Amino acid sequence: MTPTRRVAVLAGRGKTGRAVGAALARRGVDVVPLGRGSVVAEETAGCDAAYVIAPNLHPAEPAYAAAALDALRTAGVGRVVYHSVASPYAPAMPHHVGKAAAEDLVRRSGLAWTVLQPGPYLQNLDLTADLVVPYDVDAVFGFADLAEVGEAAAVVLTEDGHVGATYELATRVATVADLAREAGVTARRGAPDLSALDPREADWLRAMFASYDAHGLPVGTRVLDMLLGR
Repeated sequence: MTPTRRVAVLAGRGKTGRAVGAALARRGVDVVPLGRGSVVAEETAGCDAAYVIAPNLHPAEPAYAAAALDALRTAGVGRVVYHSVASPYAPAMPHHVGKAAAEDLVRRSGLAWTVLQPGPYLQNLDLTADLVVPYDVDAVFGFADLAEVGEAAAVVLTEDGHVGATYELATRVATVADLAREAGVTARRGAPDLSALDPREADWLRAMFASYDAHGLPVGTRVLDMLLGR
């Protein structure tokens, strides 16, 4: 494997992009953080690889991925890691299905690819106060630590043996009620305020909450342990 010296991180200024960039920088990689909009080849020229993150609830993630992949090919970037989600092909959740379609484009891109599928971030829950969430607090999730996802991304971008791999990532399996109890706070279900969102985003989130109620989002922890050498 050619050493990875320079990596473009699409949506590199968001929380995931910053975590990936920080982990890469610790490995001596030159990180090129890009914005959340469309990518052009000139921005990624000279990069050995790219980490591609789509904005949350993107209305057309496959098209976003296709444009990014076209730009990477034009720029001569031969390596891509795509940031997806655990259980992408979940027909009840439209934004997950968009990621599944984007993954398919990545696999057929002609680039050396890896797909990462993290569970929900532990950092999305504020455990410093009592929790109110819009789904069953006893649903089981595979939660991922954001910094550990960033480190896993750096591993697959800079070490051999990960081309053609799809990795689900979770730090621990728990319910929201479990996490709240450990933190000494309470957790209960409450109705979300989605009034500030456009109707599509609100509908997609309601569908996600209903899926969480029915199935949770379990993710195993052994893969992340392997990638981090635990």
